[in-house]
Amino acid sequence: MIIRRKINPRKITRRNFVMASASVVGVGVLGTGISYAGNQKNKGSRDMTSNIDWKSIKKSEWKTRLTDAEFHVMRKEGTEAPWSSKLNDEKRAGTFNCAACGLPLFESVTKYESGTGWPSFWKPIEGNVETKRDFKMVVPRTEYHCKRCGAHQGHVFKDGPNPSGLRYCNNGVALDFEPS
Repeated sequence: MIIRRKINPRKITRRNFVMASASVVGVGVLGTGISYAGNQKNKGSRDMTSNIDWKSIKKSEWKTRLTDAEFHVMRKEGTEAPWSSKLNDEKRAGTFNCAACGLPLFESVTKYESGTGWPSFWKPIEGNVETKRDFKMVVPRTEYHCKRCGAHQGHVFKDGPNPSGLRYCNNGVALDFEPS
């Protein structure tokens, strides 16, 4: 059982920081109670080729299009448990596409092993992701989304390999792999 306390961001004491850190670690270790493997609700019935206004799809429709785990990550900006994605070990040539709308986000040649437990890439396909600032962990981070449908993918960090020096740390549940 995880006990959640509301922390006043204006009063960050050592105790509050430790408690918040412990809860984040607890969620990462225990997950959210959502099964990330084998949760394939409506996976095959998605129509990703139609001319759809992806950003105007309502929450109720996303819930029917996505699995619980996908909805948690892509629509509620959640994070899957580390090492829970089979895409961590994916090494074939191909493209990693947005699991919500099918937009190609990363080429397999930009994937690398970061040791973080999430699929990581050093460069997205140009023009297919958008970024914004995220303050959920107190320290500002750069969050990125699929440009077409707005699905949350993960965060960008400045500790990646050359040539970009960036690490696009992606939730595996937010991606589908298409071998070439």
